[in-house]
Parts: sequence; structure tokens; C-alpha cells
Amino acid sequence: MNATDRTPADLLRSALAADPGRPLVTFYDDATGERVELSVATFANWVAKTANLLQGDLGAEPGDRLALLLPAHWQSAVWLLACSSVGVVAAVDGDPGAADLVVSGPDALDRALACGGERVALALRPLGGRFPQPPAGFADYAVEVPGQGDRFAPFVPVDPDGPGLAVGGAEHSYAQLVERARADAAERGLGPGSRLLTGLGYDTWEGLSAGLFAPLASGGSVVLCRNLAGLSPEALAQRVESERVTHTA
Repeated sequence: MNATDRTPADLLRSALAADPGRPLVTFYDDATGERVELSVATFANWVAKTANLLQGDLGAEPGDRLALLLPAHWQSAVWLLACSSVGVVAAVDGDPGAADLVVSGPDALDRALACGGERVALALRPLGGRFPQPPAGFADYAVEVPGQGDRFAPFVPVDPDGPGLAVGGAEHSYAQLVERARADAAERGLGPGSRLLTGLGYDTWEGLSAGLFAPLASGGSVVLCRNLAGLSPEALAQRVESERVTHTA
């Protein structure tokens, strides 16, 4: 990866330039049997569309705070990178009442209503499906995002030293996030071609690092597993083999 990258969006651009066709995020939900694999190019396309929605339709600006009420999921990873592309602070499991806008999964909709700004809901259905009935007071992400542009350019350049991520009571600038992700990757022994399997949630730095940022910072990829505890040891071993996993978290 490029040593001059100072934001997660920089890391994604470098990954896209290096090898757009390689896997970046492979997602499993072991409660539903869902499996989704996103190449760097496909993931970057989702990020661009989401960033355009965030900046254009939702009117988000650098420094705005977004309460991200989502589990560990490939669409959560997309939103984290979209926030860094615009310069929006992603407050993971943050207080919607103190946020400028909120992005919520189906299990947190009542809580998300405390946000007085724009509200976006994700059904988290297989293949990015929409809600059968859109929740009142929310824009349905699966309805709004497909028509967004495939390329994104921020209205204002993102400041690497500006606030970028809030999780577990700690806040990180984008540059601090990238530095910490690189350190985590080195500690785990991750490098280009590494495949890290994790069942950690996204509500802690450790989960976010293993489930997205450390693999991205090292030129590796992640096998992100939701509801992994329901998998038998035999099935887990089979997944490690079939997904060519090199590291686990």
C-alpha cells in the first residue's frame, strides 16, 4: 500500500489502483446462510454511490456526525468508507440524538428516531435488498443508492487530521485511524494476499480493525462472519480451507 495514504479513502484508492479484481470483503451471515464477496472494484463502487448519497441527497458536510447503528456487515464497511470519503465522523453505535444524521439497521429503528436530522435505514437483507415496507421517517438505502453516481469527488478535500471515527468511547482522526490500522496489521502479520477471518462485532476498535481497516491497510482482505458462534468446529475448519484463510481474529 502507499505509505503516503492518510485516510481510509486513500487506502481504498491505493487498493483499487493496485489490483481492482481481487477480493476485499467476503461476508457470511451464519444465521441466514448468506455469502457475499466483493472485489476491491465492486466495494469501491458501493462506496462511491454511498458517498454521493451522503454528500448530495443527505447534505452531509465534513465534520458532521453520523450515528452508525449497524452490526458487522459488508454494508456497514461500505458506510465507514463512505464517511471517510466525505469527511463525516462515523460514530459507531453513537447517540442518534447527538448526531447530525443516522444510519440504522432494522433492529435499531426506534432508537434512531431520536436523530433530528436525516435518517437512513438498511434492511440488511441478502444481496442488499430493500424493506418490504419502507419504515416511516427513514429513507430506504436500497432504494436510494442504486441511482447514485459511480464516481465520487468531495466538495471539500478531507482533512486527514480532522475527526473521523468514534468507537468505544474513543475518537480517532483519519490519520490516527490509518496509523493504528497499519500497526494492528503488522502485529497480526498481515500483508498483501493475507485473508483474515473474523467474527468480532463492529462495536469496538478491535472488531473494526480486524473486520475492515487492518486488512485494507495491509493489502489483504477480510472474511467477515456474522453469527459465527452458530457454526460447528467442522464447518469453521471447512470455511477456513475453502476461503484460503491465513489469519483469524
